[in-house]
Amino acid sequence: MSSERLIYLPLGGAGEIGMNAYVYGYGKPGQERLILVDLGVTFPDMDSSPGVDLIFADITWLKERADRLEAIFVTHAHEDHVGAVAHCYEALGAPIYARAFTANIARRKMEDHGHPTEAVRTASAWPEQIKAGPFTVGFLPVSHSIPESAGLVIDSAAGRVVHTGDFKLDANPVVGEPFDPDLWAEVAKPGVKALVCDSTNVFSAHPGRSESEVGPEITKLVQDASGMVIATTFASNVARVKTLAEAGHRAGRSVVLLGRAMRRMIEAATETGILTGFPKVISAEEAVDVPRQNLMLLVTGSQGERRAASAQLARGKYRGLEAKEGDLFLFSSKTIPGNERGVIRIINQLSEKGVDVVDDSSGLYHVSGHANRPDLEKVHALVDPQMVIPMHGEHRHLREHAKLAEAGGRTGILAVNGTMLDLSGDAPAVVDYVETGRTYLDGTVQIGALDGVVRDRIRMALNGHVTVTVILDEEDEPLGEPWCDTTGLSEMGVSRASLVEVLEEDLNQFLMRADAKTLRDDDKIEEALRRIVRQSAKVELGKKPEVTVVVSRMR
Repeated sequence: MSSERLIYLPLGGAGEIGMNAYVYGYGKPGQERLILVDLGVTFPDMDSSPGVDLIFADITWLKERADRLEAIFVTHAHEDHVGAVAHCYEALGAPIYARAFTANIARRKMEDHGHPTEAVRTASAWPEQIKAGPFTVGFLPVSHSIPESAGLVIDSAAGRVVHTGDFKLDANPVVGEPFDPDLWAEVAKPGVKALVCDSTNVFSAHPGRSESEVGPEITKLVQDASGMVIATTFASNVARVKTLAEAGHRAGRSVVLLGRAMRRMIEAATETGILTGFPKVISAEEAVDVPRQNLMLLVTGSQGERRAASAQLARGKYRGLEAKEGDLFLFSSKTIPGNERGVIRIINQLSEKGVDVVDDSSGLYHVSGHANRPDLEKVHALVDPQMVIPMHGEHRHLREHAKLAEAGGRTGILAVNGTMLDLSGDAPAVVDYVETGRTYLDGTVQIGALDGVVRDRIRMALNGHVTVTVILDEEDEPLGEPWCDTTGLSEMGVSRASLVEVLEEDLNQFLMRADAKTLRDDDKIEEALRRIVRQSAKVELGKKPEVTVVVSRMR
């Protein structure tokens, strides 16, 4: 009989930054009892996922084994770690454990989706541990860019695993707990089999900076501003929002929070007792009557999101407030790779209004929430694990982090999404590969990446669309001429004639020549008409559109 084993399986977040989902299991091969660490989302873009609302990991493998899933543990309240919890709850059904602030955010999500909020259970920090089948799990406080972040101490009969979650080494994070090296050393003392570790900033060669360092710089910038000040940051970075609000307050400005996410995070932090002493804020309605030079707006949309407050202010008015010449707009944030286009669009729109824009190119107004290379080396030494498993990063980050571990004399392994590792021995071993991918939330429906819906949408966006309708009578003869409706195509082609008329003429010519056998077969008619439209459009426009053919018969 096979011996029991400890497995690690990333379904999302290893090989990309976003939609984190990490499975641990212990038991006989194929019968392991499982826990899931994090269940997050990533965000769509118009190039690869037009019209999609959210993207999360394909958890089909886990759904098929939901009866073996003991619990879900959420390390912190960023969307790429907690955003899919409510979307996937019905399929998984396991209890969800998180610290108070994260649990508050998770319960709001569950309530929004009509799920029981009591499924989310509040956990205390280490040394409290939670029993979940063959595992005991404790939440180990870390500093990050959102309050009450935690690594996880995961114990089983095969040994101790430390899953860092997202973290940085910050002795003074403004809001939330500082990184406590003594506590981490205490956890590491019995011996750690595997350190599963954040890889985001492995290429940053200098030690990370403290959140407290940006406060004085932001305060000076706001005090020197003459017009209205608008600042954006990640809504979840409660410490930064507080720093910005305090800077405005010190400069004698009334502070306004704009954007649902911003207000929601501040409310959650206040409700859970994490955030105290936040400056008094006024509503947008009250702000309309305050002189511009006495206003500071804190707005959502640091990543260029089209519907967020910053984008709406850049385009025009938002809730009666408007950016004007002489105002200052501060991006107290880093632009996530892939979001540059949206951010630059906002910067240019603000520039056209005469607004002065300050971004983080100086390094003065933002610090990262992730450990840099020297910080990772410190944690490797502090925890001193048998093996290091990089996670939370693109492929290049994971590969570099594995090299860093090897350089420090430890075993490192590159395990991207779908790679199942057996951690039971002295070195990690790949024992299986699981099919992984993406699930799209499209409106209210979840669709698979391979379902073809998004692929067809991209094709229509690239090529345009033609709908052809043809009616046949009881004797299988065309009843009148076929007609076309076009979407996303020029009205005229190179012949300078109406595109629709050209297409309809070519289609009608075919139908008039078609034999009786063809006219009796819907499939043959559809195939022929589609081919004619694509060929004719190629001549007229230089491109082949997507085509839908509707054949109606009089019976």
